[in-house]
Amino acid sequence: MAVPDTDMATPKTETKTLDLSAHGITVTNVKRNPTPEELYEDALGGREPSSVKAANGCLVAFSGAKTGRSPNDKHVVRDPATESDVWWGPVNFPLERESFQQNRDRARAFLNQQDLLYVVDGFAGWDPAHRLNVRIICSRPYHALFMRNMLIRPTEEELAGFGAPDFVVYNGGQQTADDSVEGVTSTTSVDLSFVDSEASILGTEYAGEMKKGVFTIMNYLMPKRGVLSMHCSATADPANGASSLLFGLSGTGKTTLSADPRRLLIGDDEHCWTDTGVFNIEGGCYAKTIDLSEEKEPDIYRALKFGAVLENVGLRDDGSVDWSDASITQNTRGSYPIEYIANAKIPCVAGHPTDVIFLTADAFGVLPPVSKLTPEQAMYHFISGYTAKVAGTEVGVTDPEATFSPCFGGPFLVWHPAKYAQMLADKLREHGTNVWLINTGWSGGPFGVGERINLPFTRAMVDAIHTGTLADAPTEPDPVFGVHVVTEVPGVPSEILRPRATWEDRAAYDERASALAKLFRDNFKKYEDDCPPEVCGAGPAA
Repeated sequence: MAVPDTDMATPKTETKTLDLSAHGITVTNVKRNPTPEELYEDALGGREPSSVKAANGCLVAFSGAKTGRSPNDKHVVRDPATESDVWWGPVNFPLERESFQQNRDRARAFLNQQDLLYVVDGFAGWDPAHRLNVRIICSRPYHALFMRNMLIRPTEEELAGFGAPDFVVYNGGQQTADDSVEGVTSTTSVDLSFVDSEASILGTEYAGEMKKGVFTIMNYLMPKRGVLSMHCSATADPANGASSLLFGLSGTGKTTLSADPRRLLIGDDEHCWTDTGVFNIEGGCYAKTIDLSEEKEPDIYRALKFGAVLENVGLRDDGSVDWSDASITQNTRGSYPIEYIANAKIPCVAGHPTDVIFLTADAFGVLPPVSKLTPEQAMYHFISGYTAKVAGTEVGVTDPEATFSPCFGGPFLVWHPAKYAQMLADKLREHGTNVWLINTGWSGGPFGVGERINLPFTRAMVDAIHTGTLADAPTEPDPVFGVHVVTEVPGVPSEILRPRATWEDRAAYDERASALAKLFRDNFKKYEDDCPPEVCGAGPAA
């Protein structure tokens, strides 16, 4: 669904006020679901002193000192009603309810000091049977436009019947947290209460905290309802509506590979798998923009226009965006409605996945380019959530760093990873879904020795998966990792499909493969007590 590239993409309408006294807010000058035109006008009229309108039409905004999420400052209320559900630890730091209320009241007090507030009411989840009514209360036009993009935008009729929200976010991010409050360890605190269905934000103006706060509540509620929530992208076959899911950490190619002109985009980041198919949680996309180009990422590049937010980017004197400017942060971002993507499927729902693809950029260069997984191996690799990043580019520094993030979205999990993995395995078996592990990293040696696997080869592998060509392709077991290595892919040289054969020094390959296998096993030890023996045994051989 194309959207005109014009400053009048949304008609100008009069904004109505909203009584927020039920949320402890006494401000009466409240704009509910303002249009992009109104938010631009407010932002450029002085309410966002450093904001400008870029030459491409985007609102350029700055998040202040925090240019990324603050995972060490994320807290979840420990309450008897939910305590046994939560995977406590470095992902979910416990907070007493009294401390949560103090922080929430501090955020409310900040909001009550403002002469104008914004409320964005929208939905999380495209499936009406499972969606949540979410309310965002904030004071920055940039934050309101961001969440207008990221939530699913209600029609006028839906907005009129919105009623009491299921979940409320108080964004008081311009106000620091009080670190004398029990459980608060810095001047930043992002707190969620599943019992109160509320979140409060203090000490950070990074917009992504709102988006991920909503995702975290979905990661709690959906599994409780028998629905699998997932940190992945999703596409659909335009012919039959069947979907495909791509999981992968940063740098693995998830966004690039989901931008497939032959398929419809369901979403780029957050989804749920129900008894009837999959749905996108969000109404927009939040893409990294560092080094963005129209040639490499045409869909994202063209979606960044009026109505979109650009966060922490650099501008040239003529107002054009310098996509390579990382002077503020490497984590430059763009937020835009999903209908700005030409091949987006609206509504963002699709049938059951025929294929699930795990992406990893293995900088050690030892994982096969494409392999097929059993349901037990799928659980193992889903819980592991592996990729390897390049440690550095200085002379002599070539050793990659292994990264493991459970379920390819560790910071946003609420339940133990084994719960999500078991739900995934159950759905794979029920629907006969194939699972694949694709290495988008190095071949012929590790980073610094080998070469990155060519993107056209990876695209050919994904295409062969989607056409069903690989479903019956010949495979052979990998002697170290146990996965079923696909040995024939149309359009891909067969010699690169067996990783050991691409190394000149086979002994060096064996050493690297053994070292990575040990990293897998060491990482998985923390999950063994909660996983069946057949899953624990589905990883690399000792």
